[in-house]
Amino acid sequence: MSAEPQLNLSRYVPALLNFLSNKLSAGASQCYRKHFGIGVVEWRMLSMLAVENDITANRISQTIGLDKSAVSRSLQALEKAGHIRSQVDTKDARRNTVSLTASGKALHARVLKVALERERRLLSGLSEAEVDTLIELLGRLHAQVPNVNEYDPAQ
Repeated sequence: MSAEPQLNLSRYVPALLNFLSNKLSAGASQCYRKHFGIGVVEWRMLSMLAVENDITANRISQTIGLDKSAVSRSLQALEKAGHIRSQVDTKDARRNTVSLTASGKALHARVLKVALERERRLLSGLSEAEVDTLIELLGRLHAQVPNVNEYDPAQ
């Protein structure tokens, strides 16, 4: 009588990535809420808008990989707090774009210092070469996501 197959959770990469991400997100959210009044999802919106301003919620959703409703809720909270503003897209009047306000830029700068220190602590056990390798490997894994997501076991 053979045992049912089981995942080896200590070697199953999707689980390891999820566990790490969940723990980091929970810790970041707790820290950012306590010190800045925003959660990790709002931080992701701010950081995205600091890199690419005047973009649509759909663009944010596609880039970050969050569902549109989570992005929409976070953007509404940030707009209500005065950290972003929404305006009609100059290229397509059917869409709105969002951008950081002065308050949002200032908040981003304050949270960024904490986020970078959290990253420094996370990576402190790795050499510079290992960090470079990790970043390269994560990029390669990210590039494989469409291939993974197109898999249909029914075919």
